[in-house]
Amino acid sequence: MWKYILKRILLALFTVLFICVITFALMNAIPGGPFNKEKALSEATIASLNARYNLDKPLYVQFIMYMKNLLHGDFGVSLKNGREIKEIISESFPVSCRLGLSAVIVALILGTIFGSLAALMRNKWPDRLIIFFSTLFTAVPSFVLATLLLLVFSIKLGWIPVWSAEHTNYLLPVIALAAYPMAYTTRLAKTSMLDALSQDYIRTAKAKGVSKYKVIFKHALRNSLLPIITYAGPEIAYIITGSMVVETVFTVGGIGSKFVSAITNRDYTMIMATTIFLATLMVVANVICDLLYKVVDPRIKYE
Repeated sequence: MWKYILKRILLALFTVLFICVITFALMNAIPGGPFNKEKALSEATIASLNARYNLDKPLYVQFIMYMKNLLHGDFGVSLKNGREIKEIISESFPVSCRLGLSAVIVALILGTIFGSLAALMRNKWPDRLIIFFSTLFTAVPSFVLATLLLLVFSIKLGWIPVWSAEHTNYLLPVIALAAYPMAYTTRLAKTSMLDALSQDYIRTAKAKGVSKYKVIFKHALRNSLLPIITYAGPEIAYIITGSMVVETVFTVGGIGSKFVSAITNRDYTMIMATTIFLATLMVVANVICDLLYKVVDPRIKYE
């Protein structure tokens, strides 16, 4: 097992390094620079700024310098406001984390419950109703749902105040973020539960007189969780750090909105920092989910 864990960690480090190289290369391949504005600066000013932030050096030298600083925990400073990027992330990530984890918990719990219910009541009206809404939420983009929720409940009805420094209600952003993963989890849970219920050990348990609820919750549900765990890993990291559209609609000051503004402003250091942060979370979430397989199903062996 330890050999497998070591291999997964090394692979994760290589993945993050590869993402760093690709992001750095693509970021610098786009014409222009971080100091290009509508009101053009003088060539001397741009040259001075490039020299200050080491952007006048060859690309491979810039990348090596950045990676050396990164290994010491230094993400650099924002090219737009001069603030330490570590401070920006430490301020914005907790907001995205609270929002994202709330959405993940809602999506996984409700998705598993609705999917299992649909499987147990197959071809009956609860099944058809659940599948209808799961298909609907799968088809509706998150920014459309977020805009509708904001328009109806905040502007028209006035039930929930718009996000501000005084009002930090997470209800509408959580619903907008959780809708798609909940719908996908519902369909995944239904398929997994139907597959588990058709296995021989389920029929054997029923033949031995095991109670219906014990068959469902101890045997069928536990073995139907593997696909959900596989989906949950990257989904957790994606929701926490990839909620940029929803955060922008609700003006939530999370790391997603910071990533959008960094791209818009061509803030190279901020783009690199948020991308590495996202990639690391995604890789770590995948590794943890791989290790959780053994907990859910002891028959799985790590090689």
